[in-house]
Amino acid sequence: MNLLLADLVLLAHIFFVLFVVMSLPLVWLGAAAGWRWVRHFGFRTVHLAAILIVSAEALAGIWCPLTILEDTLRGHDAGKSFIARRLHALLYYDLPSWMFTATYVAFAVAVALTWRRIPPIRKKMQP
Repeated sequence: MNLLLADLVLLAHIFFVLFVVMSLPLVWLGAAAGWRWVRHFGFRTVHLAAILIVSAEALAGIWCPLTILEDTLRGHDAGKSFIARRLHALLYYDLPSWMFTATYVAFAVAVALTWRRIPPIRKKMQP
């Protein structure tokens, strides 16, 4: 049961990464194409908050809670399924931690600059 839960945590982690990474080019593309949803205040706030949290964790030297949970459930890589091994290969790289921190912070700056260049729109409440 723990291995199944670990695979589900890994899958959630992949979806989180995809949301953070793919939302930025979608905002740029959507702004150029006139897609209104890319200016949705809630979507943009969640996106900015997500990368700011990731960056803050990296700067503080804190491991991602999803990584910790998956490792705990899996027993530190014991018994990974075929799919989990493939997904791990997509998500985890053997690079110095400072490279990840620099990448996260640079990406957060790009998201923040995009916030200013393509600002989200708050819907005004009707009286």
